[in-house]
Amino acid sequence: MNRIQLFLATIFLVSPALANKEDDIRDKFNPILTAVTSQSIGADARAGGMGDIGAATEPDVNAQQWNPAKYPFTISRAGVSLNYTPWLRKITTGIALLNATGYIRLGDYQALSTSVRYFSLGDFSVANDNAMTVKPYEFGIDMAYSRMLSDNLSAAVALRYIYSDLSGHYDDNTKAGSAFAADIAMYWNKYVMLGSRESQLAFGVNISNIGSKINYGGDYSYFIPTNLRIGGSLMIPLNEYNRISFSADANKLLVPSMPLRNADESNEDYNERVREKYYDMSSIKGIFKSFGDAPDGFKGELKEINWGVGVEYTYNDKFTLRGGYHNENVSQGGRSFFSVGAGFRMNVLSIDAGYVVATSASNPLDQTFRVGLSFDMDGIKDLFGRRR
Repeated sequence: MNRIQLFLATIFLVSPALANKEDDIRDKFNPILTAVTSQSIGADARAGGMGDIGAATEPDVNAQQWNPAKYPFTISRAGVSLNYTPWLRKITTGIALLNATGYIRLGDYQALSTSVRYFSLGDFSVANDNAMTVKPYEFGIDMAYSRMLSDNLSAAVALRYIYSDLSGHYDDNTKAGSAFAADIAMYWNKYVMLGSRESQLAFGVNISNIGSKINYGGDYSYFIPTNLRIGGSLMIPLNEYNRISFSADANKLLVPSMPLRNADESNEDYNERVREKYYDMSSIKGIFKSFGDAPDGFKGELKEINWGVGVEYTYNDKFTLRGGYHNENVSQGGRSFFSVGAGFRMNVLSIDAGYVVATSASNPLDQTFRVGLSFDMDGIKDLFGRRR
């Protein structure tokens, strides 16, 4: 149990905080802890170029993670994508996220979609009798059903299986863990007049990873990253060939905060209180608890909200330039960054890339690069149809 906690903290949380040498900042560092944090990583290059946002952006093949309710509004009737992200490449090698997504519209009002996510944590040498090398990894697969409820509104539900092997089976006290989860999402869009321009306004919400806790063979079960995402977007056509979109997302982990130790509290009393008030809590109770358990009260709850803004410029539905900013409070890790991206679209194939420029040189997300390929099944069908 201690080894897993240390591993998760080292990879995902501690590194950004090491740059904060001031005592007051270090004392305030109390991030929400979850297992399988790879489920929270933005997988696709398009969203990665816009500050990791996607609740209400223009529907595309990669909507599965951000808001699967967008699929009935896609222009193409089917598509698949593949995205690759070397993770924390500034401080280590071998950690990478590979994500594949696909969808198909069923008639005019509904769609089925699926994604597979594989997160490799690299190779680690273990000093034991066999001097073995382990390859920890995490894996997730999901499927969603989405349907239009009206001309402007759609909803979706998704089911997900998560598998996490952090030990490589080398430790008898630690085993691989698994969990089941569900998403509930909604999406609304409507054309509105801004002066003489018919613009598109959209809103989206996605509650993801509502499910069981995960256990690695010890006495404790860990929360998975249940998350509330709310976003809005406005697309403005500049002329026949040019358009620009402005989007924003806000996120809050629906996971309770780890209780802080009181100054006069012994280790034994603190551990017992944490077990009773935190580890023994059910995931559903944790969702409701997460709205009012921050050590700093309401001010602390606001600090637990991270947000992002992004802009996307498109020329002739072919070339796209993107930019964005993502903010996370220092108490939650301080992983704030700017991002840039670009895309090129043909009838059959789209190529996208995103790049992170962190606000501080010590941020381990600095220089994170994402690349993605997407295939339009309608375009492929038309291509083969013309050949015949």
